[in-house]
Amino acid sequence: MIIVPIKEGENIEKALKKFKRKFEKTGAIRELRARKNFVKPSVKKRVQMQKAIYVQQLQLKDEL
Repeated sequence: MIIVPIKEGENIEKALKKFKRKFEKTGAIRELRARKNFVKPSVKKRVQMQKAIYVQQLQLKDEL
């Protein structure tokens, strides 16, 4: 359960913004979307490898 303490006289929009930020950090929406469609473990692994290769190439470009 997400609890957002509100100070006396604090703007409701500010509190809502804090709530949204905390909710985003929990990753609930991301997990829900991931569970919506089943992805085979081999496909997950392939996507992970592609991301790792991409990140590594970016890091190599930055070093040069």
